[in-house]
Amino acid sequence: MNEKIYDELDWRIRVFESLSFPTLILTPGKVILTANRVFLEKQHMVLDSIVGKTCSEVFYGSNGCRHRACPFIKVLENKKGESVLRRRPTRTGKVFWEERLFSPILDDNGDVIYVMESVRDVTRMKTLEIALKETEAFLEKIILNSPVAIVAADHYDNILLMNPAAESLFGYKNSEAARTLTMEQLYEPGVARRIMRQLRHDDGDGVGKLHGMHASIVNSWGETIPAEINASIIYEDDEEIAKVCLYTDLSDKIRIEKKLEEARVQLAQSEKMASIGQLAAGVAHEINNPLTSILFYSSLKIENLPLDDPEREELLAVVEDVNRCKGIVKSLLEYSRRSVPAKELIDVNTIIERSLTLIRDPKMFGKIKILRDFSDELLMIEVDKNQISQVLINLVINAIAAMDGDGQLTLCTRPDKQRNKVCLEVSDTGCGIRKEDLTKIFDPFFTTKELGKGTGLGLSTAYGLVKENNGNISVKHTGAGGTTFLLEFPTNLPISDAKDD
Repeated sequence: MNEKIYDELDWRIRVFESLSFPTLILTPGKVILTANRVFLEKQHMVLDSIVGKTCSEVFYGSNGCRHRACPFIKVLENKKGESVLRRRPTRTGKVFWEERLFSPILDDNGDVIYVMESVRDVTRMKTLEIALKETEAFLEKIILNSPVAIVAADHYDNILLMNPAAESLFGYKNSEAARTLTMEQLYEPGVARRIMRQLRHDDGDGVGKLHGMHASIVNSWGETIPAEINASIIYEDDEEIAKVCLYTDLSDKIRIEKKLEEARVQLAQSEKMASIGQLAAGVAHEINNPLTSILFYSSLKIENLPLDDPEREELLAVVEDVNRCKGIVKSLLEYSRRSVPAKELIDVNTIIERSLTLIRDPKMFGKIKILRDFSDELLMIEVDKNQISQVLINLVINAIAAMDGDGQLTLCTRPDKQRNKVCLEVSDTGCGIRKEDLTKIFDPFFTTKELGKGTGLGLSTAYGLVKENNGNISVKHTGAGGTTFLLEFPTNLPISDAKDD
């Protein structure tokens, strides 16, 4: 019988000694009964020096436990295993992490007679855990503070995350998007599928990658926004588990590029008109002298001919053609003349009324109705009123010609308070301008009128005069229903709420 007990004790001792973690056997009073070999080797101790001492004396050199979170009492009360993680600094400043596991040993009545305490060095695991948390926190900061909109979604296109830049771009809160939205709702119909097809296709970026794709996205208000999209599929064991997309709003870039292109076109137009203006001035002066001679001698010859002379009719035709040529020369001189504008502050509505009174032949309006859609606000601009009147007269005459004597001419004024500009629109209900002619209408000598009915200098002169007065002229709209020219002038004056009575 004694041999059986000794064999059983020997077997249990062997198991205890074979444990790979440093282990103690404690009484319910925290007194050490024994320690396994691994514990003694790790602590550089001998068994006799610790048996009979409390664990606090061995670990901390004191009778009282220095850790309020010690689970020893819980193990006695609950008769279940408990563990605790402890940070243990050394004198050199190095930090160790230990996990201490307390396991109750029960007697036949289920009472705790001993407690086994195992000590595991988890420094490496804890260090990796801390490093992982720091990396996650760092990546989270990068995502949250990124100026680029970032959206992540799962394999089924359900949105998992929107960073603040994406919230601002799309108009959704992250909490709302993660509950209710899919990636398809961020695009126009069909775009999400096209993106996924390109992501899964090896088109040069590699499978699962997409760089620099341009497409329209849709925000929560239903507005479409041009954007550059970079996307990537996230794999785990060669299986798609998620995707992440980065969006860059191209609205400002496109708007700036458009303004740069407009500025380039305007600069080219100004340079072209300046060159042609110099040429026109020289040509006009050279042509004017022989025309004057032809007109003088032709008129003198007519005066000396009898009324029934057959040459008289031919000479009258010569005089008529010479006068028409002199009119063209006059237009050339007006076009080439770039005097300094005599600017003054004037209400834009006043300029329009003045311009209409300067059209001396009211018969040219025919059945055309004139509609004045004037702003009630006082719209003051600093311009040369004579030059702007000339511009308006040219536009009105062109509008009358486009309507062939029947239609509606609308003159509209309005403020653009956001840009500090005054806008003036001249609209007709004529035939419109052909698309292929739109880029040439401000070119000198370009005209769509029949030969002999136009010099092609009206709009080019108007363009030059508007530019001299720091304004801008453009075609706002044209089509089968008519054309609208838009004139814009800067104003630094506050726009009043209404004109004085």
